[in-house]
Amino acid sequence: MLKANGGWVPLGSADEQKPAAEGTVEAWGRSVKNPVGGWYGLRKGYRGRFGMYMPPLLEALGLAEVEHNAKNNRMRAL
Repeated sequence: MLKANGGWVPLGSADEQKPAAEGTVEAWGRSVKNPVGGWYGLRKGYRGRFGMYMPPLLEALGLAEVEHNAKNNRMRAL
């Protein structure tokens, strides 16, 4: 998803009760077009916030670059 976009993508972190903004990492994590075919997470109440938890992991693994601002952070593939 990040490589296909080729640029910065907003994180758009939102819990599962709130809709995710289109074009964000969070929206992709909920999309039927992702490798899992829908929500990442198995139990209701423990899903969502994909845009908050995955980017730092991808950054630590050296796969992505993440901004560290107070708000409106973005990420891109390396």
